[in-house]
Amino acid sequence: MSRLSELLGAYQARDPAARSKLEIFLLYPGVHALIRHRIAHFLYRHRLFFLARLISQWSRHRTGIEIHPGATIGRRFVIDHGMGIVIGETAEIGDDVLLYHGVTLGGTGKDRGKRHPTIGNNVMIGCGAKVLGPFTVGDGARIAANSVVLSEVPPNATAVGVPARIVRIGDEFLRYADEVDQVHNIIDPMERSIDKLEERMSELEWLYADLLMRTGSNDSEG
Repeated sequence: MSRLSELLGAYQARDPAARSKLEIFLLYPGVHALIRHRIAHFLYRHRLFFLARLISQWSRHRTGIEIHPGATIGRRFVIDHGMGIVIGETAEIGDDVLLYHGVTLGGTGKDRGKRHPTIGNNVMIGCGAKVLGPFTVGDGARIAANSVVLSEVPPNATAVGVPARIVRIGDEFLRYADEVDQVHNIIDPMERSIDKLEERMSELEWLYADLLMRTGSNDSEG
């Protein structure tokens, strides 16, 4: 019961719409999916694979959240809304992780063994983001909405874009909802480079126009 109370408290801390622990327990699909996953994971570890998959598939139809029973999930795992979330068999998720709807923690092929990502502690993954492959997303990292992450993310960094690129944001851990920003104040380094190229192109166009004017003026004087 203490683990459940801890989980409900994490939802209250991270979701400003949450009014009470009772409301969260009865109505939040992320909580229901995680409770069922705990049961399915227990069966999976005891090699009752069919029963484990049966529970996980039943949970998927009830909540819209698909968590393979082999996935390992830490404490205070919060799923915001949750529809469309997919978590693969060998995924590992640390403590105090926040996932938004549409997130995929997937693999990149049919390889056996470890093929899904390892998510550290205090990580936020924005809606629609895809994290694909057997690499680590470090503690305190953020992944912006709709990013596609195909390689390791260092601790306390932000991954942005398709494919995702890394933007350092300092050394503090991001823990609660009021410290989380999926889209604002996140600068895509590729976008910044394109802006600089556009500025340079504009400067060159003005220089070229000025050169033509000077050349034309010299020809008329001659």
